[in-house]
Amino acid sequence: MAIKTWRATSIQMRSERASQAESAEAAQAVIARNVATLVRMIEEACASEQKPDLVVFPEFAMQGPPLHMKVEEWIARACSSIPGPLTAPLQELAKRHGIFIAGNMFEAPPEWAGRYFNSSFLIDDSGEIILNYRRVNTAAFPSVHDFMSRYLEVTPQSDVFPVVETRLGKLALIPCGEISVPEVARVMMMQGAEVILHPTNSKRTDAQEAAKLARVAENMTYLVSANVAGPIGFSPDNSIPGGRSHIIDHHGNTLAFQEDDGESIAVSALIDIEALRRDRRTDTGLANPLLRARYEMYVPYYEAARFYPPDHFLDAPMVDTAQTRAAIATARANMEQASILTPLPPGASEPVAQSAH
Repeated sequence: MAIKTWRATSIQMRSERASQAESAEAAQAVIARNVATLVRMIEEACASEQKPDLVVFPEFAMQGPPLHMKVEEWIARACSSIPGPLTAPLQELAKRHGIFIAGNMFEAPPEWAGRYFNSSFLIDDSGEIILNYRRVNTAAFPSVHDFMSRYLEVTPQSDVFPVVETRLGKLALIPCGEISVPEVARVMMMQGAEVILHPTNSKRTDAQEAAKLARVAENMTYLVSANVAGPIGFSPDNSIPGGRSHIIDHHGNTLAFQEDDGESIAVSALIDIEALRRDRRTDTGLANPLLRARYEMYVPYYEAARFYPPDHFLDAPMVDTAQTRAAIATARANMEQASILTPLPPGASEPVAQSAH
């Protein structure tokens, strides 16, 4: 059955940080205010003349980032399960309005005690959570790659980089800076993804903006990106603005965009899945990167790639993100051996950069 054209809306909302609250009780009040803001803005979108079929809200929208909090403290202060008390009001909202809601939160699953994840989830129009992607490529947060062997023992391959088929088409979620990792979008496309939903919380960089366009063009997918309004989460002094929520079609054309960082539901556009499916089948030479892809040629290089060590926190969860320094040192050594990095001169020290997620 053909899929009718449908509307996506980015919820560009302001978000407070639970990590900066004075107490655990105050942190819960911060989260409650964030959830109330999110619900209000989705309600406004649904009451508008352009009612969406799907909304995307920003990364960190409900809790803010942990900044430099230790893992155990952040789990106790702000994390929740999926589904759980933070998703419940959104599930009720999705069911009441008959819409899909996609977004992001910090998840502490009971089955993985002592670990939390930067997780992106999708609620369908019946109020059910139908997708949960636990981010793999992280800098400031734990990753399932940290205990990959054990995680893959109990997690179906289809749930590692999940794609879900819905009445709107085949949907996937990629949070924030992970849009800069080509393999994530690629393996989701290989499972049929037609729309990438992109909850983000990021400052403006040319690299990030280029990555959004590149992932769309190389995979022939739509992108619905929702960034935070006001300051980004990783700007504790509130000096770095968000903004730039963006909807892009499968040819890289902008359908809706807002440069400024004001709260908004104005980034809204129609998604034509049937046009995407037709264009994916049309042989337009390398303008269609899917039909002529030669993946087999790349396999030996990926099989030989052994850089950042998996299972670095297999036996015990990460306690502090500073513990990743040893893994980074291993990655550097492996990349030197592969002639990707040039060894430092004797006596030289490694460059120091600000943490990024």
